[in-house]
Amino acid sequence: MQETLVVELPESFGNLSKLVTLKMLKKPLFRSCESDSTPSFVEVPSSFSNLLLLEELDARSWGISSKIPDVLEKLSHLKILKLGNNYFHSLPSSLEGLLNLRELSLYDCRELKSLPPVPCNLEQLNLANCFSLERISDLSKLKALHELNLTNCDKVDDIPGLEHLKALKRLYMSGCNSECSFKVKKRLSKASLKMMANLSLPGNRIPDWFSQGPLRYSTQPNRELRGVILAVVVALNHERKDDYQLPDVVEVQAKILKLDLALYTHTLHLSGVPRTSDDQLHICRYSAMHPMVTMFKDGYTIQVTKRDPPVKQGVELKMHGIHLVYEGDDDFKGEESESDFTETQFTVSQKLANFFSTFGEGEANTPTNGTYCCKLNKQHRYSYMPS
Repeated sequence: MQETLVVELPESFGNLSKLVTLKMLKKPLFRSCESDSTPSFVEVPSSFSNLLLLEELDARSWGISSKIPDVLEKLSHLKILKLGNNYFHSLPSSLEGLLNLRELSLYDCRELKSLPPVPCNLEQLNLANCFSLERISDLSKLKALHELNLTNCDKVDDIPGLEHLKALKRLYMSGCNSECSFKVKKRLSKASLKMMANLSLPGNRIPDWFSQGPLRYSTQPNRELRGVILAVVVALNHERKDDYQLPDVVEVQAKILKLDLALYTHTLHLSGVPRTSDDQLHICRYSAMHPMVTMFKDGYTIQVTKRDPPVKQGVELKMHGIHLVYEGDDDFKGEESESDFTETQFTVSQKLANFFSTFGEGEANTPTNGTYCCKLNKQHRYSYMPS
């Protein structure tokens, strides 16, 4: 039924009691910010409760309005639920009872005002572009959640339970408001940042202990390279229009060079396109098995650049930094305090936590003018200072 002309399901549809996968998504999958077209609204038939073996339901852009009925509570085998770009304003409280649910996608549900408690075994939760969303229920029980997307949820002032998400690897908050961003930065702990592979949120600076690229690698005796961390500050000029409507920013790339020859090119995963022109900070962390690490050899160089030619106009790469993680740099698991450690002795993840704790309330949404001067500090690393 994917991309068919079917616009309504009959009550008899529930007779397909052995159905396992139902994909009935429509195009467009995303609404443009300027869209003023009137959608065709549909309702979920009550007979859906008979689809007891259903494991995947994809109803993106189906035109579901008002609210999602409680028929979902009967779908106990459901693992994947995609309801993006629909028009309902609420979700049933029975959603929490879907204990097999692993992925819940609600992106572009612009009328949704609150998120009720969700199943405790959830692994992915996408709420990007839920512009009306004001309240999120406590997430502390989601011990398996590894991806949370809150891009452009600018009415949400807090994310209860965020500090308890021990499995979280990807957190996307570009375009969120300054109050929420401030609270989240204060909760980013050493343990959570060690797990984090992708982090995006409002911010106009990067850690001063990151090196300004390009960065040339020299092998260190008895110190194996374990990881690479890239930090970039990006802003979008929404006055520059083009024909592309992408869900992510795909203009920033990292290249591994041997002399002037690019051996490997990687597009940074900057998920979510903020509605504002404010600066957004993205941190991408690559582990020992990623090509950004395995292909980085003695004498090679990492360079962060904008894609040329660009896919989307108006993307400004304001600053970037690179940090190499060696064996022993991030292995200590105990508490680290300023009374017991100097700045150079802190683990990488603790230094990141210290960096985020320095952001003041409202600072994250203060755009920079795009001009920076760099100076070499005592450790021969580059520091950024707004001019």
